[in-house]
Amino acid sequence: MFAIGPTWTTERVELLKSHFEAGLSCREIAVHIGVSRNAVIGKLSRLGLTRGEFITEPRPAKKERAGKSVPRLQFQMLRRVWENGEPVLAAPVVSEHRCSLFELSEQRCRWPISTPGADDFCFCGNTPLEGAPYCPGHTRLAYRPGSRQRVARG
Repeated sequence: MFAIGPTWTTERVELLKSHFEAGLSCREIAVHIGVSRNAVIGKLSRLGLTRGEFITEPRPAKKERAGKSVPRLQFQMLRRVWENGEPVLAAPVVSEHRCSLFELSEQRCRWPISTPGADDFCFCGNTPLEGAPYCPGHTRLAYRPGSRQRVARG
């Protein structure tokens, strides 16, 4: 079994203080002493050594987000595809206009088909619903009402 000595010997503490007074960063002090940066920060804190007063400027106010909130948009998409718990468009999903990643645009359904990296990987490519990334069929699959509700276990 290996014997491990104390991390902060008197010699290391003196080196820490001298490097700190010289203005070295915590990372630079750690490299010179042979300890981690976090060990230096912790020891400086316990010794009560600080670099002086910090001048903090107030952060600029957050910009108001243009448009509607994400939950509101999700609700609108759900409402567009589902009515009274039943899908508005119940037809099966047929991806007739499949496309590659390079052909993908806002005018094409972005639903992935197959597994990324597979030879047959592509995207649906059908015309998406207005304001949605997917065609009506894939929107119906992506946005299901109550899909996050807990399932009662018997």
